[in-house]
Amino acid sequence: MSAVTGDGGGQRASVAEEAGDRGRDGEEHDEEFEDEDEEDGYEFGDAEEAMQCVEMAERSAAARAQDYEALAARKRKALAEELPPREECSKRPRQYELSEAEAATIFDQLMEGFGLRRKRKSKDTKKRGRKKGTKNKCNPEVIKKLGDATLLFADSKFKEAIPILHEIVRIAPNFSNSYYLLGSIYIETGEVDKAINFLMLAAYVSPKDASLWKKLIPLALRKKDASLARHCYLKAMRADPEDVGLKYGCANIYRELHDYQKAAEIYEQIIRIDPANVFVRKVAAQMYRDCGQIDKAINLLEDYVNTRTTNIDWSVLDLLISLYLRNNALSEALKQIEKAHLLLGSQHELPVQLQAKEVICHAYLGDMKHAEVFLQAVHLEPSEDDTDVIKELASTFENMGQYEYAVKFYLKIENDAVRNDGSSNVKIAQCYMVLGEKRKAIPYFYKALQSMKDNIDIRVTLSSLLIDEGKTDEAVTLLSPPKSPELQSTYTPDQQKPWWCDGKVKIQLAKIYYNKGRLEDFLDTIFLPILKTLDVEYANRKVRPMKKLPNTVLHERVKVLGEQRPDSVFQGLRPIASPVELQKANRAKKIIEKRAASNVELKTDDSRRAKQAPPVPGLLTNTENHQLVLNLCRTLALLQRYSEALQIINRTLKLGNDALSDDNKEKLRSLGAQIAYRAPDPSHGFKYVRYVVQQHPYSVSAWNSYYKVTSRIEDGFSHHFKYILRTREEKTDCVPPIIISGHRFTAISQHQSAARDYLEAYKLEPENPLINLCVGTALINLALGFRLQNKNQCIVQAFAFLYRYLRLCGNSQEAFYNIARAYHHIGLNTLAAIYYEKALATEEKDHPIPKLPYEADSCAQQDLRPGYCDVRREAAFNLHLIYKKSGATDLARRILKTYCSV
Repeated sequence: MSAVTGDGGGQRASVAEEAGDRGRDGEEHDEEFEDEDEEDGYEFGDAEEAMQCVEMAERSAAARAQDYEALAARKRKALAEELPPREECSKRPRQYELSEAEAATIFDQLMEGFGLRRKRKSKDTKKRGRKKGTKNKCNPEVIKKLGDATLLFADSKFKEAIPILHEIVRIAPNFSNSYYLLGSIYIETGEVDKAINFLMLAAYVSPKDASLWKKLIPLALRKKDASLARHCYLKAMRADPEDVGLKYGCANIYRELHDYQKAAEIYEQIIRIDPANVFVRKVAAQMYRDCGQIDKAINLLEDYVNTRTTNIDWSVLDLLISLYLRNNALSEALKQIEKAHLLLGSQHELPVQLQAKEVICHAYLGDMKHAEVFLQAVHLEPSEDDTDVIKELASTFENMGQYEYAVKFYLKIENDAVRNDGSSNVKIAQCYMVLGEKRKAIPYFYKALQSMKDNIDIRVTLSSLLIDEGKTDEAVTLLSPPKSPELQSTYTPDQQKPWWCDGKVKIQLAKIYYNKGRLEDFLDTIFLPILKTLDVEYANRKVRPMKKLPNTVLHERVKVLGEQRPDSVFQGLRPIASPVELQKANRAKKIIEKRAASNVELKTDDSRRAKQAPPVPGLLTNTENHQLVLNLCRTLALLQRYSEALQIINRTLKLGNDALSDDNKEKLRSLGAQIAYRAPDPSHGFKYVRYVVQQHPYSVSAWNSYYKVTSRIEDGFSHHFKYILRTREEKTDCVPPIIISGHRFTAISQHQSAARDYLEAYKLEPENPLINLCVGTALINLALGFRLQNKNQCIVQAFAFLYRYLRLCGNSQEAFYNIARAYHHIGLNTLAAIYYEKALATEEKDHPIPKLPYEADSCAQQDLRPGYCDVRREAAFNLHLIYKKSGATDLARRILKTYCSV
C-alpha cells in the first residue's frame, strides 16, 4: 500500500480501505431494515450454492445421531476429571448424571458444533427481525479474494482485479463490496455506464447504505440523466433521512424541472430538521408561491416571523408582506410593518424594501401621501436591489392607473439605475402616452432604441408619434433599412430576420408612403410581402391534420414513460412528467401495441404538412390591415398593373371570406369589375362583372359594363352563354339579357334568331328606342339573306320599327343617321342622302355617359373632348361616298372639307 502515491492513488487507496471496511462490517449494513422500497424489488442469490448446501445438510443428517453419543461421552469424561473430589453424601448422584443447567449448556455446545442453534423461550417480548451479524457472513476465501482485488485496485492493476471480483460475484452474489469495487474500477477507467451498473447492483444489495446511493448521484448528473439522479436521491434520502445535503440536491432537481410543488415539500422537510434555516424557509415559500399555494407560503414565513423579536431577517419579512399583498390581505401586511417599526424603534428607519411595501399598502387604501414622502425622503444607492424596489413600486402604480406617480418612480430609475437596459425608458414613454403628453414620450423611445435596436414595437410606436407631430420624413428614416450594405449583410439566414424585414415595419412604412402619395414606393414596400403572405396562407389552408398520428409522434410520446438505457441492467425508472403527459404516453403505447399486432404503419412527410409563418402575420384576421389591401389593389389598378391586382383580389376574397366585412368584399368585387372593364384581357375579371350584374339585375349601366367585357372575350366563352340562359330563365321580365342574346346571334349572322329575341324584348318594352332600332336592323339583315322569299314585306316592317325609333328619339341626330345608314345599306341612296343631310343639319349637345354601378359614388370627372355625342362626321363621310359614287365629286369634296377636316 505504501507504493501507491499521488491524488489518484490516494483516492484508490481510500476506496480500497472503504471496500475493506465493507468486507468486515458489510453484514451490519444489511441487517438494519427488512422492508425494501416499494418501487423496486430486486433480489440476488446463487441457486447452485443453495442446492449444494441443502444436499450437504441431507448427507450429514444420518451421521449426527451416531456422533452425538460419542461426543457426549467425551464431554462427560472431561468434566468428571476436572471436578475436585468431594465428600460423599447420602443422596449422591450417579456417575453419569448431570444437572439440568449443565445438560442445557452441553446440548447447546453440541448443537453449535453441528451448525444448529436451539431456540430459547424468553419471557421478554419477542423482537422482530433477525439478530445482528448472522446474515451474509462471507467465508475466508471470499475475504481473501476481496483483499487481493483491493490491493490490485490500489496498484492500478484493474485488468487483474476484474476477474477476481467476477469470481467473488459468482461465489457470493449478495456481497455488495465486490460490486462497489467493480464500479470504482470502471470510474477510474472512464466507463461511466458500467460504473453506474455495478454501483446500482451494490446499492440494491445494500439498499440502506446511503453512501452507495450518494456515489451514484454525481455519475447520474454527469450523464444528465435527471430521472436516475432523482431516483438515487430518493433512495439515499430513505436510507439516511437526516442528511440535509441530500434533500438540498433532490429539491434542486425538482426546482430545475419546474416541479415547484415537490421541491417545496422537500424544502419543508429540511425546515423540520433545521427550523432555524432561514434561507431554506424562504426558498420553500417561494416554491409554494410559484405553484400557487400562497397560504402555505404565508404559514411557513409566519411561523418564523412571529417567533422573532430580535435579529429578524428583513428579506423574509419583505417576502411575507409581498405574499399578503398578493392575497389582498392589506391589514395583515400593515400589521407586520407596524411590528417592524416597533422592533426598530423611532430612531431607526425601515429598510427600503419594507418602506416601499408600506407605500404600496397605503396606495391600495387610497392614501398617496406616503408615496410623496418616499419620493422626497428616501435616498437610493446605485444598487440592483434598490432598483428592483423602485421598479416594483412603479409597476404597481402603473397597474393601479396612477401614471403620474409611475412616471416619477420610473424617472428615478432612469437617473439612478446602474444597468439600464432600456425597459425603464419604454415604461416612461408609455406612461406619457397614456397621460396624453406624446411629445415627451418621443425622446424616451429614442433612448430605448439605443439599447434595443431590434425592438419592432418601439419603432412602430415611435413612428406613429412622429407622424402625429408632423415629422413624416423622420418616421420614414426610422423605419427604412440601413443604407450601409455592411449593416444589411450582418444578418445570416440562420439568424432571426432583421427588424426592417418584419411585417409590422413594412405595413407602417407602406401606410406612410400611401398617405404621402408616393405610390411607387408604396408598391415596392408592401406588394411582395402581401403577395407572399397570401400564397403562404393559401398553402397553409391545404395542410390538413392527420386523423391518425404517425408512429414517429407516438414513439416520441412513449419516451416519457421511461428512457430506454440499452447499456444499463436497470430499466423502467419512474418518468419525470406531468399527469397529462403520462396519460398521453400511456395512450400512445396502447396504440403502438395495437398497430404492431395488426402490422399497421403510418408514415408522413412532416415538411409537407408543416405550416409556414407568413411575412405579414394577421393580414386577413386583423381588420386594420384590410384597408391596406384595398389601397394596394386600387394602386395597382391605377398604375395599370391589372393582372397583379386581380391576383391580390382573388386570393383575398378566397382566404378572407370569413374575416372580411361585407362592405370590404363589395369594394373588392367592384374593383375587380373595374379592372375587367379596363384590362386588355377581361376574362380573369369576368366573375366580378357578373357579380355586379347579379347584384343589380335591372341596371342598364351594369349590363352595359357586362356586355363590354364579354364582347372583348374570344368567341366560345361558355360561362357567358350559360349565365345569359340561366338569367333569362330566372328573370323572364329582365330585358337586357334578351337584348344581349340577340346581339350574340347578330354577331354570328343568325339574324332570324336575333330578330326573335329582339321581338321578345319588344313585347316587354315596346317604347324602348334601342329595342325598336335592334328589331329594324335585324329585319333588314334578314331581308338581305337568300332564303327569305318576301323580302319587300320584311324591309317595310323593318322601316316601320325604324321610324317608330325615330319618333321615340324625337328626331334626334342619331336617329336620322341610323335611318340613313339603313337606306344606304339596302341601296336606296337617294333616301339615304336625304337623311344624312338631315343628320348634318341637326345639332346634338353632349350628354353625360351613364356611370357604372361601382362608379356611382365616384366624384371624378370624365376626361372627354367636346362633341363626343355628335355623329355629323360619320354622316358626312357616308354622304360623300354616295356623292362620289354618283359622280358628284365636287359635292363630295365640299362635304369632306366642311365636316371632316381638322
